[in-house]
Amino acid sequence: MESQYRKLTDSQWEAMKSSLPTDRKRLHSLRVIADTIFYVLRVGCQWRNLPQGCFPKWQLVYYYFRLWKSDGTLERLNWALNMRERRRQGKADSPSMVSIDSQSVKAGPFISQETGVDGNKKVNGRKRHVVTDTLGLVWGVVVHGANRADGALARRVVEPMKGYLHRMEKILADAAYQKGFMAWVEESLLGVELEVSSKPPGTEGFAPVRWRWVTERAFGMFSFFSRLDKDHEKTTESAESWVLWQNCQVILNRLG
Repeated sequence: MESQYRKLTDSQWEAMKSSLPTDRKRLHSLRVIADTIFYVLRVGCQWRNLPQGCFPKWQLVYYYFRLWKSDGTLERLNWALNMRERRRQGKADSPSMVSIDSQSVKAGPFISQETGVDGNKKVNGRKRHVVTDTLGLVWGVVVHGANRADGALARRVVEPMKGYLHRMEKILADAAYQKGFMAWVEESLLGVELEVSSKPPGTEGFAPVRWRWVTERAFGMFSFFSRLDKDHEKTTESAESWVLWQNCQVILNRLG
């Protein structure tokens, strides 16, 4: 894990540029745009406070940040890097087993859209709902109010992946997903098993559960990126984007 912001190396840029629309010349290269997005992710500054002279105008970078989320470019980049990392570690391109879990985080100042109180964890803010494979790579994310039940929203995280994760055979989850989500998996995902596993009764604090601990590790890695220390985003779409950019950055650091 890199402890500070570093510009993309040539090999890192080669790994990601095929997933970006680099087919025409621009005043600012997409490499510089991606570098700037990674800077904001790591440092956590506001868009308007990008250092002048070091990066393009914040309006331009924000334009691409929003565009790549809305047109699917960011998801394609994330999936391509996930598959590249899995191949590097001797695994098939797509996972046969995934883990789903959520992380409740406090909302930053002036954030009002899609927020709520997680009564379990006493957190007023949002939940980051993610699906990871056994390497801890993020394949899907949905951000919503912390007051929403995990089982009720899990379908929104998994459903977009139905046509892509063709090898998926098992989904790991905790007891919060038994209500609602288990029935949906049985009806909608033929051949896929939902395995519910939780830490032993009476255990206090964090206890690693087989394979599901990698999702907790992914949550822990979010704290290395200042833009993710809380939910600072006015829209849930932007919050989801930063989770995917963080996953891309982690993979690029490994490749670099």
